[in-house]
Amino acid sequence: MKVVFHPDYYQVHTSDPAAQAGRLESIVRALGRRYEFVEPAPASIDDIAAVHSEQLIARVRCAGLFEVAALAAGGAVAAAELGLIEPAFGLIRPPGHHASPDNFWGFCYFNNMAVALQKLKREGKINKAFVLDFDLHYGDGTVNCLGNKGFVNIFNPSSLSRDDYLASVKHVLERSEGEVIAVSAGFDNHEEDWGGLLRTGDYREMGKMTRDVSEKLGAGLFAILEGGYNHDVLGENVRAFLEGMESS
Repeated sequence: MKVVFHPDYYQVHTSDPAAQAGRLESIVRALGRRYEFVEPAPASIDDIAAVHSEQLIARVRCAGLFEVAALAAGGAVAAAELGLIEPAFGLIRPPGHHASPDNFWGFCYFNNMAVALQKLKREGKINKAFVLDFDLHYGDGTVNCLGNKGFVNIFNPSSLSRDDYLASVKHVLERSEGEVIAVSAGFDNHEEDWGGLLRTGDYREMGKMTRDVSEKLGAGLFAILEGGYNHDVLGENVRAFLEGMESS
């Protein structure tokens, strides 16, 4: 299993929580030397423009965030392409699931998931995809980018009960279809993070659910980082999820 990462992701590119110093460092420390790290190239302007309007791209440029946002989108593309061969994780930032075709908010500038899946579809590598977005916050941007395209089904689980939450993920995953299972992996619903709901072992369980379904379907599997803001537990939660993804 490979982890897509670039040292430029360490940059504190804005003052928002997603860019806070130490976020990526906490994950890299937790993963140690267990995984092979692969450096991505930035997403091409054509790949970004397949999802976002010229006006949005210009706004990101004016904010001085184009380079790091394009590199994050490129990290998602690399994870998606690797994921067709073996499970892969995009340890990327800034995140992306709140970025829509014409608007961005919530620390997201380009929709990394949409850029990656649209590229796979345009190049004929997939016909259908399933997206599980277990971030605390609803991935409105991903729905706005991909929800009406006809080749992607998206599930954003939500429940005040841990058991119901995990049961809903299992239920929907087992009924999913496609050539790739894609995960927007936000860890801010942990019991010691903003959401206060899930335990570290729950991320391992969801990782194993995605692996089991991908194997059943003969589909690819990849995930990309979205939220997660308590650095004391973030690395442990990511490691647990990856352990689940690589189990069989």
